[in-house]
Amino acid sequence: MEKLGKGIGNANRYRILEVLMRGSRTVGEVSASTRLAQPAVSQNLKVLKSANLVVDERRGKEVYYSVNVSYMAKLLQKLTRDVEECPSDKKKQIKK
Repeated sequence: MEKLGKGIGNANRYRILEVLMRGSRTVGEVSASTRLAQPAVSQNLKVLKSANLVVDERRGKEVYYSVNVSYMAKLLQKLTRDVEECPSDKKKQIKK
């Protein structure tokens, strides 16, 4: 959960994830979509990858980044389980 927090706890990384939710992209494409400099995008992708939120795939000379869907699904399942196991008074606080 700490890695997840670090991964999405930064506005630029969140913007990058939003772009990648639309499909695989290269660093250059992410940079153009987010209007962030390529070195900043590369650094943020490195953090996202270390948090297991992003995966990469080499296609020829290009590296494409995408959201790690299977990991995100596992996180959501865990979060759902945790909320279901939470006492009902805590659930009311979470829903607010």
